[in-house]
Amino acid sequence: MDTTMRAKPRVKRRRPGEFEPHAKTWMAWPHRKDLYGATLPAMQRAYADVARAIAQFEPVSMVVHPDHTKGARTQLGADIEIVALPIDDCWIRDSGPTFLKREDGGLSGVSWRFNAWGRKHEPYDADDALAGRVLAYEEAEIVRSFLHCEGGSLACDGDGTLIVTETSLLHPNRNPGLSKAWVEQELLRMLDLEKVVWLPGDPLDLETDGHVDGMCCFVRPGVVMFEYNPDPDDLHGRILADNLAALKSQTDARGRSFEVIPIPEAYDVEATSEIFARSYINFALANGGVVMPTFGRPSSDEARAAVARAFPDRRIVTVDVGAVVPAGGAIHCITQEQPL
Repeated sequence: MDTTMRAKPRVKRRRPGEFEPHAKTWMAWPHRKDLYGATLPAMQRAYADVARAIAQFEPVSMVVHPDHTKGARTQLGADIEIVALPIDDCWIRDSGPTFLKREDGGLSGVSWRFNAWGRKHEPYDADDALAGRVLAYEEAEIVRSFLHCEGGSLACDGDGTLIVTETSLLHPNRNPGLSKAWVEQELLRMLDLEKVVWLPGDPLDLETDGHVDGMCCFVRPGVVMFEYNPDPDDLHGRILADNLAALKSQTDARGRSFEVIPIPEAYDVEATSEIFARSYINFALANGGVVMPTFGRPSSDEARAAVARAFPDRRIVTVDVGAVVPAGGAIHCITQEQPL
């Protein structure tokens, strides 16, 4: 009798591109008066507007702190699923799971470690546990990582390539003592990827330390939208240009050079906070749609036209998230897609 222990074959997993079909979109309801003060009601209205816009295309599940389900239901209406779970904050792109598809058809997801962007806000223990709780709710496989990482740090093409920034993932407030090589190997292992494309990032970003979802996203494998500022003297514009140059100097996992579709940032919008998110590319893709921020300025029209060129087969819906962006994020930051 052969008593040799045989290792179970490893099930391959894949991080789909955000442009691929979704089962639903996840969001998390804002409730922290200590963080958002008098702006909280307006933030909640904006979150409800985003949820209803996405629900035109696919189901939406809203994580709500158990103490706030009644108020959330009043604002969200009956069409948005409410999932009562402990949460600290409302940025589920960063605290929620990074969903994966298993080759056997099952659903999986990575639960990264989360420390509120380098301990910028307290508490964060419930958000650190949120990814595992969402995956358990979906009866999905939970894959746990030792890496402090947020979903806004990741741009995947669904074909083996990941784009990340050094200022975020290599910041000492996330993963002190870990080398770039260690971080890269963990990303490749967790997401079953073949290549990590590193961009320098944004040292001026005081909240996320330069998440990639504030500057670029994949339209499809080999094609990337990238933000720019038309003012040659704008410091953030020069940072974006440096990141674009870094992208163009590299190739993806299949050896392709990146085709780039430019999209302006909200260059003509006055920032009302130090962490104001002037990003149009921080949009959410949905099944057949794009839900993107609008600021009611000429740059909004330019950005919408760029998105229409990039996604000609999708319907574009714009949402005023003026109450959200002073807190450091926009629509992509408050959503997390679950693949079909």
